[in-house]
Amino acid sequence: MLKKLILITVFLSFALPVNAGQFKVTRVYDGDTFKAVGHDIEIKVRLVGVDTPETKKRKHKPGQPFGQKAKKFLSRMVLNKQVFIKGYGTGPYNRILAVVYVDRKNVNLELIKAGLAEVYQGKPPRGFDLSPYLTAEAQAKSQKRGMWSQGGKYISPKDWRKLHK
Repeated sequence: MLKKLILITVFLSFALPVNAGQFKVTRVYDGDTFKAVGHDIEIKVRLVGVDTPETKKRKHKPGQPFGQKAKKFLSRMVLNKQVFIKGYGTGPYNRILAVVYVDRKNVNLELIKAGLAEVYQGKPPRGFDLSPYLTAEAQAKSQKRGMWSQGGKYISPKDWRKLHK
């Protein structure tokens, strides 16, 4: 078991895409992070290329509008299902950065299309193509889907985190 964990961690630590394979999602933490098991290991996955509105973390810290909707959307798509994970290394908090597929659907892209995520504003990992994500975001914005319905009141998750430290 330890050998498998080390092997998968080594493969997923590189910034090039690596097919990690099938995993079963056991817990969804928020709109862009979940826990999965497979290959005798448990991993935390952060959806690469997307940033979803923040959920309520503590009683005294509010959640961001559409944060719970993004979490529920991700839960409906992946919770207790077998997913295919294409890893792009690891990020902060030792989470696997990945594009996740369910029934050949790109979950990351589906969140953006639904207006429940924006394209991640940081530097993308090497080998990751943001262009379909940018196109989907522009379309969701123009159609005022999900969080984009807030118009000028919209605050990006990145800015929300800065305001609510």
